[in-house]
Amino acid sequence: MPEWDVYAGLNTRLAAPAQPFELPPTYNRKSTRSMGKVAIMSVRATEIALHEAGLQDHPVLRSGRTGVAYGSSSGSHEAIGELGRMLNEFTTDGISATTYLKMMSHTAPVNIGVFFGLSGRVYTTSSACTSGSQGVGAAYEAIRSGKQTVMVAGGAEQLDAAAAAVFDTLFATSVQNDAPQSTPRPFDAGRDGLVLGEGACTLILEDLEHALARGATILAEVVGYGTNSDGQHVTQPSADTMAQAMRLALEDAGLDAAQIDYVNAHGTATEHGDIAETQATAQVFGSRMPISSLKSYVGHMLGACGAFEAWVSIEMMRAGWFAPTLNLVEVDPRCGQLDFITGQGRELQAEYVMSNNFAFGGINTSLVFRRWGE
Repeated sequence: MPEWDVYAGLNTRLAAPAQPFELPPTYNRKSTRSMGKVAIMSVRATEIALHEAGLQDHPVLRSGRTGVAYGSSSGSHEAIGELGRMLNEFTTDGISATTYLKMMSHTAPVNIGVFFGLSGRVYTTSSACTSGSQGVGAAYEAIRSGKQTVMVAGGAEQLDAAAAAVFDTLFATSVQNDAPQSTPRPFDAGRDGLVLGEGACTLILEDLEHALARGATILAEVVGYGTNSDGQHVTQPSADTMAQAMRLALEDAGLDAAQIDYVNAHGTATEHGDIAETQATAQVFGSRMPISSLKSYVGHMLGACGAFEAWVSIEMMRAGWFAPTLNLVEVDPRCGQLDFITGQGRELQAEYVMSNNFAFGGINTSLVFRRWGE
């Protein structure tokens, strides 16, 4: 990221930005005036997901029975910067009627709802690295309780140097600026921190009977969700409460630990995070559990990672192949004893997979998905 060279004191120059993408003509000046990039990515991802689900023009969307559970760490940084400029330079130049709409923490779910005319409930899951997974979990609970029939769930994050600075000041970013292909290195003894990513991911959750009745293509079944908080420290994770979140998800799913075939790790490549997470996973599952981290491919997508990693976990379960952790050469001996997937990946016929995410503030989430058997 050579454009970050202008920021004095910023150590990392590494990131995984989203590739440029084109928007359909319906994304015109009027329909996007309340959207910054984080909302635009969220809406576009949702449009693709609704199309794939066969729901884009379905009457359930406007019936009050379709809601949104979606989040990001924040709104778009350009809009936040405009208000910051006001405080520093004592001028409202640059602030418009839509500035707040682009920067507000609920810009993603609100713009999704407006763009598609959804009139059900809206949950804003703005909880940093668990925004997307809490979105999926909240959507699951809304449907299971009978309050909604369909839920748009997921998360998004816009890449910005300010976000990199947050982790840089904590010495949590990778600074292998001259060897970007070798980092991040989740669980590896030689890791030196995370690499930020960017993107949006939307999952469409639907009441099973409703989906079957309309002949929907079902990718997987959400069967368990657990979430809790450490209640101890804002940035230092707790293995015990992480493990408890996994046990809560198992309890919710009515499963024993032995029935889970694969765990998708949060795996940020930070020292404290990797050690605590793997020790927690080993507490629950023992050393036999296959585990890998997708952040070695796309970086840490913050608010989007929970939804994105859940989706890819489902796709790997459907394919019967699980991706290895890239750049993992020597497992840190302080990590929990697990079956770390490396090399060419792993062929595995899984019935249940678990996807875990953990955020600043000690927020922990665990989702369990079951292979759909037609």
